[in-house]
Amino acid sequence: MPRPTAAQLASGSATVVLCALALLLLTEATGLLAIAAIGLGSMVLGLTVAVAVPIGRAARAAKAAGTARSLSASYRAAAGRTTSAPSADGLTTQVRSSREHSLRR
Repeated sequence: MPRPTAAQLASGSATVVLCALALLLLTEATGLLAIAAIGLGSMVLGLTVAVAVPIGRAARAAKAAGTARSLSASYRAAAGRTTSAPSADGLTTQVRSSREHSLRR
């Protein structure tokens, strides 16, 4: 599991503190069980927020580069291929790849 970023730690911590404070003030809880439940709920919400924070720029760039590399490789493989397809009159014709223009011969 990757280490959390500073943004994830900050947003999760702020969520825990603010949520717990707001719930304690709104519910006016005085019992130990109620305070423990509010604390546990705040921690779960903070963890959820921390996980939902987007990943950093470097990780996004690396992920995008990997996706682009795999797409360009599959495009290069498909661009060299030609397939046969039936035409309107029932005869088989050669279908050119997307890189070949119909006017080039």
